[in-house]
Amino acid sequence: MKNKILNIGLTLVIAFSTLAFTTLNEEKKEIKVANSKVTWKGYKVTGSHYGSIALKSGHFMFDGDKLTGGEFIIDMTTISSEDLSGKAKANFDGHMKSEDFFNVANNPTSSLVITKVKSNGKNAYKVTGNLTIKGKTEKIAFDLSIYGSKATGALKIDRTKFGLRYGSGSFFDNLGDKTIYDEFDLVVDLEF
Repeated sequence: MKNKILNIGLTLVIAFSTLAFTTLNEEKKEIKVANSKVTWKGYKVTGSHYGSIALKSGHFMFDGDKLTGGEFIIDMTTISSEDLSGKAKANFDGHMKSEDFFNVANNPTSSLVITKVKSNGKNAYKVTGNLTIKGKTEKIAFDLSIYGSKATGALKIDRTKFGLRYGSGSFFDNLGDKTIYDEFDLVVDLEF
């Protein structure tokens, strides 16, 4: 009986020691920003506008072939419309960069830090993270698909949570057809 208890105790000590010195086999995979694209689409009563924004840097973390985390820095100075041209484009892009919206002079970057990843099947994940825009951080969840060295996802963001209230019917009355909807979409196509 003593030997049995001693063997069980020794087995537990070895098991806990092994676990204590075992690390995850995590691998950091850098995003190829030149081959990646982030597009946005915003909505208003009379239509919508769409465009692009560049990643400054980013990476995913993997344990084997399973996504475990990641972090991304977005270059807010690159926000640009793609449905306008000439003076209309210059005015719109300038307004997006102004204090009414993203205030890029004081907030040149935004970030997303992945805090939780749950597998939804082969190559599909439910991702939770902390999104920071204009210095305000909010929790966000979205679906992400990964195939080989490419990842795609779509995020719906409530801009008012980050202090972007210009033209919002939730905060201002009598805007009529000048109302801009609170939510906008981001679609990411990333290569790593």
